[in-house]
Amino acid sequence: MEITVAEALFRCLEEEEVELIFGYPGGTILPVYDALHSTSIKHILVRHEQGAAHAADGYARVTGKVGVCMATSGPGATNLITGIANAYMDSVPMVVITGQVPTSQVGTDSFQEVDITGITIPITKHNYLVKDPQQLPVVVKKAFHIASTGRPGPVLIDLPKDVAQARIKFKYPKSVDLPGYKPTYKGHPAMVRQAARIIMESERPVIYAGGGVRISGAAPELLELSETISAPVTHTLMGLGCFPGDHPLFLGMLGLHGTRYANQAVTECDCLIAVGARFDDRVVARISGFAPGARIIHIDIDPAEIGKNVRTHLPIVGDVKTVLRALLPCLQKKDNSRWVERVMQLKEEYPLRYEHDGSLKPQFVMEKLNEYKKDTDIVVTDVGQHQMWAAQYMRFKEPRSFLSSGGLGAMGFCLPAAIGAKLGAPERTVILIVGDAGIQMTMQELGTAAEQKLTLKIFVINNSRLGMVRQLQEFYCNKRYIAVDLQFNPDFAALGRLYGMEGYTVETPDQLMSLLPEVLESPAPVIVDCKVSRDENVLPMVLSGSNINEAIS
Repeated sequence: MEITVAEALFRCLEEEEVELIFGYPGGTILPVYDALHSTSIKHILVRHEQGAAHAADGYARVTGKVGVCMATSGPGATNLITGIANAYMDSVPMVVITGQVPTSQVGTDSFQEVDITGITIPITKHNYLVKDPQQLPVVVKKAFHIASTGRPGPVLIDLPKDVAQARIKFKYPKSVDLPGYKPTYKGHPAMVRQAARIIMESERPVIYAGGGVRISGAAPELLELSETISAPVTHTLMGLGCFPGDHPLFLGMLGLHGTRYANQAVTECDCLIAVGARFDDRVVARISGFAPGARIIHIDIDPAEIGKNVRTHLPIVGDVKTVLRALLPCLQKKDNSRWVERVMQLKEEYPLRYEHDGSLKPQFVMEKLNEYKKDTDIVVTDVGQHQMWAAQYMRFKEPRSFLSSGGLGAMGFCLPAAIGAKLGAPERTVILIVGDAGIQMTMQELGTAAEQKLTLKIFVINNSRLGMVRQLQEFYCNKRYIAVDLQFNPDFAALGRLYGMEGYTVETPDQLMSLLPEVLESPAPVIVDCKVSRDENVLPMVLSGSNINEAIS
């Protein structure tokens, strides 16, 4: 029996065990939306296509599954771009479906036509323009395979309207063969053995963990490695939660706004084991002064990342979990007590600190949220100062409990990503930490949250400014502050109430303390407007041109 390609699309998604799709309808994708009547897959109607992409991203990060979003052609497709780029930078598995004008009109500048496959080539692992209706099932199978294997990422499928309306005999392939795409999962045995020798010879090892640990599910192996060789662990923003935040060997985040003791430990180490991290500029700062006395072992599934930014002494291409499982039997229990004592000394010498002057400090908000949240809670941040304070002052024990826009640094990520996270893990509490500027970029998604009856806990860190930009202008523009003051903000508590939430405003530490337990335990969605100090800076901070151990604090 023949069915339409649009109906076949949902059959394919059902075969891939897709539960949710985030999207927004329009003219060219109308046949696809009409086919929703024939599927059990739940569609989440967002209020803006950017929200659909970020929600699919948040869903994927929490569940480990492929997130799916869709939109119509033209502006619908281009509105997805920020979310696609964000998923690409942070290695999030996603399949994006866009409507396209009929094939006879492609290239004619017809109404709502854009070359979305051409536009997204740099920000997708791969993309497809489906011209042959018979190829749709194969294309979907390939898209999910590419998105979820190797280094994950987004794949886009552009579906012209006439192709979606065509009829085919449905048959979904059991597997696909992509000769040019063969990710390496097993590390080279000789390289693994050599890594073990270097590690056993070292006296001051440090493990540098990134998002690849979370993606591969290698948190147990990372913990075993650290305890076997007595190596402290520092991490990237994406690596938060991959190593227990209450462990004695936990160093916190390193780099631009990392802890001073993490940066100093990396500077003093003689062996740096990079596990699923990519040595980006937020971490390395000045390349010539980064881990100057260390032999660097770099384990990553993406060969393009090894040696790209820093010189690697020993590269191991492979899946982090697979490589660590091969490495651990090659190691013996190692006592680096002198090195551990030195690291403990650094932690005592360079603690995170801020001035307690009686006002509501953003660092205090993070400390108290950390104190009251449960280990199973999911924390989602937006981008800016609050993001860095959350990374500094909050501790996580679960690998998929901290979500943030890392590589792209996309303001507006928090709210839609939290919606996706809550839908992916409805039994877990989802806490949002977002700036007063960031929430206004995608606050229309409060409507989506209300429609889906999601009990989100939103904390707006409100300094009436673009805080991180103001901080950069303070250090790099001689305090010439331009376009950073938000001279009008809505009443966020009242705004939340308009969307059916409980809304509160807090201006003092005591108000926050009395409110927090009630807010986090409440069965209702809540928004808390935290009026914090206007001129607070994120410290430590590594200034441009400095080594990471030369941070100001």
